Amino acid sequence: MKKKQVMDCIFAAWYPRFEHLTFPSVVLPLPGAFVSYLLADGIVLPNSDSGNRHKSSYKAHPDDDSDVDDPDWSDEDEDDDSSTHAPEFPELDAQIKQAIAHLGGKVFPKLNWSAPKDASWIAMNNSLQCTCPEDVYLLLKSSDFVTHDLTQPFDRCEDEDTEVDVQYQLVLRRWTNVHPGMEFRCFVKNDKLIAISQRHHSNFFAYISDQHDGILADIVDFYHQDIEKKFPDRSFVFDVYRKKPGKLVLVDLNPFGEVTDPLMFTWDELTSGEPLEGESSTEGE
Repeated sequence: MKKKQVMDCIFAAWYPRFEHLTFPSVVLPLPGAFVSYLLADGIVLPNSDSGNRHKSSYKAHPDDDSDVDDPDWSDEDEDDDSSTHAPEFPELDAQIKQAIAHLGGKVFPKLNWSAPKDASWIAMNNSLQCTCPEDVYLLLKSSDFVTHDLTQPFDRCEDEDTEVDVQYQLVLRRWTNVHPGMEFRCFVKNDKLIAISQRHHSNFFAYISDQHDGILADIVDFYHQDIEKKFPDRSFVFDVYRKKPGKLVLVDLNPFGEVTDPLMFTWDELTSGEPLEGESSTEGE
């Protein structure tokens, strides 16, 4: 895997080409000071709303009418001086608010390559759904995936001496309720779709077996009609969501290499050159 393959999978690099196939999104450039903030130790949310801390909009259940309050991010239980040390990014704050409004009021965030899926535990709704800048900051600041994007984006690339300039960006994507059983990861090697895995491979979805032929046909058609030879690399990985029979949505593009999770396969299988027929499984285990 070469650095160019990684750079080709930056969201802003492929989104203009496949915008009609994926969720509406907004890309915001990240100032260097914000990148430094993400890499700094500790979790202190930036000041917002003219310097006043904002209560996170997260709830245990978004539609729950119980008495459980939102976590209070105010300085009520902190030293009086604590908020003075919180960073401020007013321009980015305003851009995020505008993007959230443009995308319907709910978004999920990611950086150039990765979404902070590993940080969903810190959100009281246990998801990546964000309705305000503070929600975005909390997820990004808590994520090892985001830190990897910022510090080791070219991990396992063979051309380590090649210099590339990465401009870090925040991507906000329209929030969509996606059924996890209908997400699939597809592996393309030398312009050939060689394998398909269910995205949430540790779960069993009985209906996948029943719909196997239809799912396979939809993904193969989607690849040939919309993806094949339209991406600059001959080998890559793409994720799709099957919204309904005959309707697929492109979710993400990833490098064809060990930095990408092979899910139900191993990279030895995927790179061996041996036929994978019968192993491009969309069934749970």
